[in-house]
Amino acid sequence: MQIEFLKEEISRVLDDSLEQLTRSGQLKPGNLVVLGCSTSEITGARIGKGSVPEIGLIVAQSFISSCHMRGLNPVFQCCEHLNRALVMEAEVLEEHRLIRVHAVPQPKAGGSAAAAAWKLMQHPALAMSVQADAAIDIGDTLVGMHIRPVAVPVRGNYSQIGQANLVMAYSRLPLIGGERAVYSETESVKL
Repeated sequence: MQIEFLKEEISRVLDDSLEQLTRSGQLKPGNLVVLGCSTSEITGARIGKGSVPEIGLIVAQSFISSCHMRGLNPVFQCCEHLNRALVMEAEVLEEHRLIRVHAVPQPKAGGSAAAAAWKLMQHPALAMSVQADAAIDIGDTLVGMHIRPVAVPVRGNYSQIGQANLVMAYSRLPLIGGERAVYSETESVKL
């Protein structure tokens, strides 16, 4: 695949998908959105077997830009080599009182998108875990562990970027109490 063609596709698909996710999940400025990305899968290789730093940079730039346009905080999931730690701005990590861990993501130890995000952020930091408001998963990277309960899948206009599967979800408040429960009509189940 040509990088220039992928650049246009990645930017278009990520921006459109984030817009749909923002609307569906009623995301608000300051919300955390996790991106998991396998650049290997985008190019048609098996996850973890063909990292492409140039594509990681395109994904990171596009996602950060799209998040900032909506006032959202971009968060990047690292691969299993860094225990799926998350790259974000240090002030976001501190604001959410997350546990900071020590590592610097690399294309083959953290993933190309997370490594690129680390370089693009002003003050990058690595969190052990997060309970985000929404997530986008490119290439079956299993970002679900980073969405707070209850995750609601979103079917957008796109189901792939390159050769990689694309799935999205946002979180809603859990409805508890069963059939006898009474819920406020004024309180939204969206966060």
